[in-house]
Amino acid sequence: MLMLIKSFFLALSWRSFYMIQIAVGFLEQWKLMEHEVVAVIGPQSSGIAHIISHVANELHVPLLSFGATDPSLSSLQYPYFIRTTHSDYFQMYAVADLVDHYRWREVIAIFVDDDNGRNGISALGDALAKKRGKISYKAALPPGASKSYISDLLNGVNLMESRVYVLHVNPDSGLQIFSIAKKLGMITSGYVWIATDWLPSVLDSMEQVDTGTLNLLQGVVALRHHTPDSDLKNKFFSRLKNLKGMQKSSFNSYALYAYDSVWLAARALDVFTKEGGNISFSFDPKLQDNNGSMLHLSSLRIFEGGPLFFPTILGMNFTGLSGPIQFDGERNLIHPAYDVLNIGEFGSRRIGYWSNYSGLSVIAPEVLYKKPANTSTSNEKLDSVLWPGETIATPKGWVFPNNGKPLRIAVPLRVGYLEIVSKDKNPPGVKGFCIDVFEAAINLLPYPVPRQYILFGNGDRNPSYSDLANQVASNNYDAAVGDITIVPNRTRILDFTQPFMESGLVVVVPVKEVKSSPWSFLKPFTAQMWCVTGAFFLFVGAVVWVLEHRHNPEFRGPPKKQIMTIFWFTFSTMFFSHRENTVSGLGRFVLIIWLFVVLIINSSYTASLTSILTVQQLSSQIEGIDSLISGTQPIGVQDGSFARKYLIDELNIQESRIVSLRDQSAYADALMRGPKGGGVVAIVDELPYIQLFMSNTNCKFRTVGQEFTKSGWGYAFQRDSPLAVDMSTAILQLSENGDLQKIHDKWLLKHDCTAQLDDIDSNKLSLSSFWGLFLICGIACLLTLIAFFVRVFCQYMKFIPEPEVADEEVQSSRSRRFMKIGSASFKDLIDFVDKREKEIKEVLRQKSNKRRRSQSIDGQSSSPA
Repeated sequence: MLMLIKSFFLALSWRSFYMIQIAVGFLEQWKLMEHEVVAVIGPQSSGIAHIISHVANELHVPLLSFGATDPSLSSLQYPYFIRTTHSDYFQMYAVADLVDHYRWREVIAIFVDDDNGRNGISALGDALAKKRGKISYKAALPPGASKSYISDLLNGVNLMESRVYVLHVNPDSGLQIFSIAKKLGMITSGYVWIATDWLPSVLDSMEQVDTGTLNLLQGVVALRHHTPDSDLKNKFFSRLKNLKGMQKSSFNSYALYAYDSVWLAARALDVFTKEGGNISFSFDPKLQDNNGSMLHLSSLRIFEGGPLFFPTILGMNFTGLSGPIQFDGERNLIHPAYDVLNIGEFGSRRIGYWSNYSGLSVIAPEVLYKKPANTSTSNEKLDSVLWPGETIATPKGWVFPNNGKPLRIAVPLRVGYLEIVSKDKNPPGVKGFCIDVFEAAINLLPYPVPRQYILFGNGDRNPSYSDLANQVASNNYDAAVGDITIVPNRTRILDFTQPFMESGLVVVVPVKEVKSSPWSFLKPFTAQMWCVTGAFFLFVGAVVWVLEHRHNPEFRGPPKKQIMTIFWFTFSTMFFSHRENTVSGLGRFVLIIWLFVVLIINSSYTASLTSILTVQQLSSQIEGIDSLISGTQPIGVQDGSFARKYLIDELNIQESRIVSLRDQSAYADALMRGPKGGGVVAIVDELPYIQLFMSNTNCKFRTVGQEFTKSGWGYAFQRDSPLAVDMSTAILQLSENGDLQKIHDKWLLKHDCTAQLDDIDSNKLSLSSFWGLFLICGIACLLTLIAFFVRVFCQYMKFIPEPEVADEEVQSSRSRRFMKIGSASFKDLIDFVDKREKEIKEVLRQKSNKRRRSQSIDGQSSSPA
């Protein structure tokens, strides 16, 4: 136990933690191993831990390290190694979450070139890659680097693009790096410094941090091991202050882990002995001293109980000063967590926490452990940060490299569609729609962008846009500006901005004017529509005649005249010129509905006939991309366009059918000549080109079918370029304030051909467009007819004479009704229907009076004298 306590107090001085050289440290640990030991607490650095772990494996002695944070110290390679602190693996993931939280994509890593530094930065690279970030440059410092070396290194990284620095160094050189960076003006507005746990450990070990040191560190963000506040920790520090001879009262998190390591070994040893564990040692015959060796290998002893004592340590579960002491399946302490600190002129301020359970948060991890895990980036929050330069605005994290080189922008040198982009004699040397949009977006950025436009292509033909994308990806250019379509194979190697022009592949074919024929007036309706319309004219005329025949003298007369009246009345309603007036309520109801139907039919007929007389008709049978796929005729594409590769690879069209066309004149010539004249049957190109082509040719060509791909034009940048994000925001601003549309109208809007009329067949109106109207009209006619005949039937029942029956007692109302119907003939019924309404009402009135007089006489004869 004395040796365990000794190791603990060695950890209380942070400077001794790193100032011990590896050689001296190794010899001290080796001398310790010469004794019969059951556990070793230490070493105090990852470098020594790599060496001592091999010895611990041979001697079966558990090695408890509270300071070796190197992620490469794995349990597979070192089966007797136990890390009693948290690995830098988790710390680097915390740094990656910080970088992602502030939407930075690149960092520069400054680290000490030893095992701990290299392996830690390697873990940082892996963590950033999962967040789509990366380490743009690794600046390695040799241990004990001189001031001039550090100054040269910082001057070099200051010329680079990234302004986010991750400092993963030793305490003995860390503050010196900040001092030199301060002199170089690198701790000012626009810079970001993220320090790993070495910096809070140094500050926490100081009795009082002087103002000069805090001024060096103003705006730095740092990570510190999170140790929860507890009564146990508070009582410990109270007792420690009262100890005699204790000169140091400030301790960092590693001191707490060292203290817990001592208690871990002590508790495990107590459990091991109580469970009957045997503490015995034996010699290893393989360990022999060579001549003159100072290592005393023969004095080393193998701990026989090591294979049983080791799992006892891993099974311990208690709460220490640093928090819960418990190991997971990979021998790591559970609940790795860090405090996120912001250092200012008055000291460090905690702005949040990080844990692998909940990510970044302003709530303490021990509180979040009681809730369901939620690592969504939308829930990650931190308090405000005072960055270098005493600004609260989050730095953008990058600048243009301070090496005198402007942004190299490749511009395709086109031979056609020069309105899109073309060469210009005046500065900046290029012009067109794409250039104006790019310049407008650049002007919206809150910082200047030095740039140089470089034409890409020989000028004889359109350049290959795939080659242009590869040149940018190969770092021959920084960006590409032009009509660059955003397609999947390009997004794999480049970053694109928000599309500034919607695009997609369409099919264009020639059209011709259709001359009017003598029978054009029949073309607005299909044959079925003509038949149904004519039938309804006759049907409605007959219905109106039936409803008006008994009331209206204009609908009476000889049969020939009545038939002529039906035809005249019904067809004259087409022009609303019928001279016969409707008298009955049912007739007027039917006529109102029919006039509404006629109004709709007339309007539709007029519109359709107008379009047919001015329509353009296709000069080919191509109806869309499906017709092209199933055909064998040649297809035109723009030279250099991705459409050629798309048709061959995606739609399996034979390459021999694809014809590359240079410019708009070649388009028009190939379409007019057609396949038989050595031209093409159709052209497949992007919609913006086709709209411009049709506009320049006075709409002699038109698109068929639907747009069969959806994409857009964007500006291409190298992968992870921060300028792509800012330019996307600027393009959205242009779209919202209307400037993007103004630029479009300036260059591309000449004559709108989108309102072209369809061909004749598509203008024909069929029954499917009007069956609802006919259905309503038909139902209305049937309902009125039913109402009419019910009324007539009721009148007829009252009109026919009562039949004479001998036995009056057997009569009933139902039998009398049926006897009336049976005694009347069909001819009588027709004659009754044909009678005028006034005559029927007069007869019924007379019969009613006669019945009342008869009932009055019968009543007088039956009364008593």
